[in-house]
Amino acid sequence: MLRLGTREFGDHEPVIMAIVNRTPDSFYDRGATFRDEPALDRVEQAVAEGAAIIDIGGVKAGPGNEVSAEEEARRTVGFVAEVRRRWPDVVISVDTWRHEVGEAVCEAGADLLNDAWGGVDPRLAEVAARHGAGLVCTHAGGAEPRTRPHRRAYEPAGDADGTGPSGVVEDILRVTLGLAERAVHLGVRRDGILIDPGHDFGKSTRHSLEATRHLGRLTETGWPVLVSLSNKDFIGETLDRPVKERLLGTLATTAVSAWLGARVYRVHEVAETKQVLDMVASIAGHRPVAVARRGLA
Repeated sequence: MLRLGTREFGDHEPVIMAIVNRTPDSFYDRGATFRDEPALDRVEQAVAEGAAIIDIGGVKAGPGNEVSAEEEARRTVGFVAEVRRRWPDVVISVDTWRHEVGEAVCEAGADLLNDAWGGVDPRLAEVAARHGAGLVCTHAGGAEPRTRPHRRAYEPAGDADGTGPSGVVEDILRVTLGLAERAVHLGVRRDGILIDPGHDFGKSTRHSLEATRHLGRLTETGWPVLVSLSNKDFIGETLDRPVKERLLGTLATTAVSAWLGARVYRVHEVAETKQVLDMVASIAGHRPVAVARRGLA
């Protein structure tokens, strides 16, 4: 069972986490939801299209202008409070690695702290425990926040020859499971913890493909797995497509991840993702068809 905020999600229930960037320089929307009203419109649309979680971020993941903890809080805390007021039942997640920001957004009503940089601030898990919030434990390959990977390599695993991305899956398992168990030890609710392989974070494109190919290794651990795939560079490089032409690749990767047992999907395009997840769930036998007429008359 996965429990976030007031919501409980069943074992075979796919969960959509919609991205709302409170940044002027997002790689995808270029600041479209930096101002309050467009951001609130985005939340309304995402909820209507089937998102159960709204993930609010005040700092873009990639390199760029310095954003202090105070500025990150200014961009997110008041917005979290307003989303909580307007949508009392939606799960509010905040994408941050800083414990100061985590403290402030939890006080404003956040239910989940999405630590995309893999515990670089160890006090963030303590904040989640203190407030009864959930926590995403991500593999970032040891990267510092807002840096891009450079010649990142992982120790070979098994009989690999050491020339490919072998070993990345073992490292993902070691790091995410370690972070999850540490969070439990600190008092974070076990049913509020997710693990994330961290596509693109501290990884080459081949590493991210390897992590996707072996996603079942993560889902078999019993921890609910979150995947953040939407329009990422590993999809762009795999298909040689710019950011605005990565939807099909994203949806294909989403379908594979769903078949391999991922539970939560952090996305830009909610409606399209929901159709993919519903289709996979029906093929797997976890969801009835919406309409059954063919061959019955």
